[in-house]
Amino acid sequence: MKLIPEQSSIYLHREPVDFRKSINGLVIIVEQQMELSPFEDALFLFSNKARDKIKVLYWDKTGFCLWYKRLEKERFKWPLKAQKKVLTLSAEQWTWLLSGMDIITHTPLNYHTVT
Repeated sequence: MKLIPEQSSIYLHREPVDFRKSINGLVIIVEQQMELSPFEDALFLFSNKARDKIKVLYWDKTGFCLWYKRLEKERFKWPLKAQKKVLTLSAEQWTWLLSGMDIITHTPLNYHTVT
């Protein structure tokens, strides 16, 4: 099983979502707010209000998959000032985002030690 497959498109929902939502709630956001098909060969990225968690939704041809990541001390560098409510990311930007880097300025997270 691949955790996150290679996808042709990566869509970031810029506004925070209620993280009590699971697959069905996020599918509704994809269809109604993002105006995209959740069955597309794509990753759909969501963040909570605090920007310390992300959820990734995707269709793997047999069912929906939901992936979740939480940062311990920092926040994801979410593009809050973008004009669009849905952004399309490159594979490189997706890697930067997961690494904690700002996808615009490429500023990395700064961890010194775990306490």
